[in-house]
Amino acid sequence: MGDERPHYYGKHGTPQKYDPTFKGPIYNRGCTDVICCVFLLLAIVGYVAVGIIAWTHGDPRKVIYPTDSRGEFCGQKGTKNENKPYLFYFNIVKCASPLVLLEFQCPTPQICVEKCPDRYLTYLNARSSRDFEYYKQFCVPGFKDNKGVAEVLRDGDCPAVLIPSKPLARRCFPAIHAHKGVLMVGNETTYEDGHGSRKNITDLVEGAKKANGVLEARQLAMRIFEDYTVSWYWIIIGLVIAMAMSLLFIILLRFLAGIMVWVMIIMVILVLGYGIFHCYMEYSRLRGEAGSDVSLVDLGFQTDFRVYLHLRQTWLAFMIILSILEVIIILLLIFLRKRILIAIALIKEASRAVGYVMCSLLYPLVTFFLLCLCIAYWASTAVFLSTSNEAVYKIFDDSSCSLTAKTCNPETFPSSNESRLCPNARCQFAFYGGESGYHRALLGLQIFNAFMFFWLANFVLALGQVTLAGAFASYYWALRKPDDLPAFPLFSAFGRALRYHTGSLAFGALILAIVQIIRVILEYLDQRLKAAENKFAKCLMTCLKCCFWCLEKFIKFLNRNAYIMIAIYGTNFCTSARNAFFLLMRNIIRVAVLDKVTDFLFLLGKLLIVGSVGILAFFFFTHRIRIVQDTAPPLNYYWVPILTVIVGSYLIAHGFFSVYGMCVDTLFLCFLEDLERNDGSAERPYFMSSTLKKLLNKTNKKAAES
Repeated sequence: MGDERPHYYGKHGTPQKYDPTFKGPIYNRGCTDVICCVFLLLAIVGYVAVGIIAWTHGDPRKVIYPTDSRGEFCGQKGTKNENKPYLFYFNIVKCASPLVLLEFQCPTPQICVEKCPDRYLTYLNARSSRDFEYYKQFCVPGFKDNKGVAEVLRDGDCPAVLIPSKPLARRCFPAIHAHKGVLMVGNETTYEDGHGSRKNITDLVEGAKKANGVLEARQLAMRIFEDYTVSWYWIIIGLVIAMAMSLLFIILLRFLAGIMVWVMIIMVILVLGYGIFHCYMEYSRLRGEAGSDVSLVDLGFQTDFRVYLHLRQTWLAFMIILSILEVIIILLLIFLRKRILIAIALIKEASRAVGYVMCSLLYPLVTFFLLCLCIAYWASTAVFLSTSNEAVYKIFDDSSCSLTAKTCNPETFPSSNESRLCPNARCQFAFYGGESGYHRALLGLQIFNAFMFFWLANFVLALGQVTLAGAFASYYWALRKPDDLPAFPLFSAFGRALRYHTGSLAFGALILAIVQIIRVILEYLDQRLKAAENKFAKCLMTCLKCCFWCLEKFIKFLNRNAYIMIAIYGTNFCTSARNAFFLLMRNIIRVAVLDKVTDFLFLLGKLLIVGSVGILAFFFFTHRIRIVQDTAPPLNYYWVPILTVIVGSYLIAHGFFSVYGMCVDTLFLCFLEDLERNDGSAERPYFMSSTLKKLLNKTNKKAAES
């Protein structure tokens, strides 16, 4: 029975031969992919150097505290701007977006002021009125009224116009709105030119209305923050419930895998059915109510999401989506009902393996901690790099001065040789950036920062996969379970992975990181091309994004199985990837059915946990549970804690089920290897458990009958 091999084996590599000395993960192994290990260490050293350079040049206080065009902080104690906490922009039109305003790099002169303007004034009108003293506090420090109007505005000594503004994040944003292209302050039209006539200021409105959008976003953020302050305790309780349900679910799978799987399937169908019923009841209840028939398109985007729940169209859309999901799940269950029995056997075996290696359930915490370190280092380095720009001043002159466009220092320029060579020249703010080699390399350093984040994050995930695979492979290849299981299999697998296979893990993570950074670049180019009307370019960009998305998914799948082979045999990455790929291709039908059905069942388990906790959170935070109706906190947006609980529950369930998923994949590859190495005879016994032996006998019997 075991000697008969399918005819396509030659096309997909040579199957494993019987080896009487093979007893599971090989302990006498050597280091693999050493060159990649050296490259990773050098890259980490370079990454640390980039961080040190960024920390030397950058100042993250600029994100929180505003700085003027000379790089001085506003409102800082011990400085000349101590009593000037707000930043004022000379020309708000040059600030194209709120992000530019918040990143303190708007290409216009900026000064620190005691308070934001509270009235409308033009420089031309103010100069000949008693408001000039008020106006001068918004000019550059040390301004002297010894120039003409044209010279003052040309040199950027004073803003051309003052607009009533409101402080936001210590920055002065215009408090304006537009009406038919005319700037309105309150209910009055106030923007006039120097001759007293009303002037269209559409450009100014376009530059400032986004700043008002920031004000609305700030109000929304403050309300969300208030909701978190009063509901964080109950959010934690919801996450603890999700954790308890995930752990209970895994424990029950060990003893009642078959029953739990079918109960889980029925519960998911019932949860979706209740969701459809609830949506229908809400849809029917809103019939005839005023305003409930307004379409979502006519309503547009609203920051208060409760508005959408008063529309019949919202509940109709929810009902249709849930109905489609219900039909899809039922159809899949009908066509895959026989394969579910096979998946149950794998889950039972995985349950036993996890039961004997219980500490594996805690390993996701290690991965989470390492990923947090990667994210923290990447984020801090990105902030320091983005705050490394400095204000650049250049020489401007209306005449043919040879020094025009050269950099200058505004403080020393009046007494410098350049000023004497070009009497009409002026040292004026040009842009934020810098002209040193470091500043020219900032974009490249940011790309390198993102690339290293992807590389290290993928390395951490790969380390977790190899560690779990090594532990569960030790369980499978133990002939007498659990007597032959080595002591501390998880720690042994972790040590082997770091000692011998750091290079292989770095190699696999590097390939995936290259694809991911290409996808990021494509997304950036796609954003830049959105304004273009070139349909061919858009189509090409869409195809490239789709291809690289598929490539990333394939590489993740291949890496996962390659890491399992590395954990078992200790071979290098390329050899392991090739052997894993050929092994899967030699059993492509089993892979396509068993593996994906198991993944589908795990997905249903996640949906059950997330759906149950989400429904409980919905009824609690909407005061629909009478027993604890008075306990639920008052909220501005009840969807804030509900979404937080749902997302957190999914992450918790994913962490538990990821261990199970890796266990099933490892046992599945070991099962296939066992079939090729052994034939079940006394001389070549199977290492699989009795459950998998029964599964094999049923499969062979059905194959013989067909």
